[in-house]
Amino acid sequence: MARTPLNELDDLLDELDQLLKNVDVGSELAKKGVNTSLAMTLAYGLRAYVHGDKEQALLELGTATDEIAARMAGSSTPGKGEPS
Repeated sequence: MARTPLNELDDLLDELDQLLKNVDVGSELAKKGVNTSLAMTLAYGLRAYVHGDKEQALLELGTATDEIAARMAGSSTPGKGEPS
């Protein structure tokens, strides 16, 4: 069966998922204040969106952006400190 552009996107998102689960990547992201769990939630939202599942995309993306905003609001130095 021929591969489609959506298959290519799925492969890329699968690779992103694996990278976000990598300890070394997680460590580097944490140094920048990035929470890998939230990054994965954002990636899941993107995957849902490109598959046309806008409700799931809204749930995933909204959850992650709300949590990032809440963490930034509670931080004395936006973008630094605890991983968001």
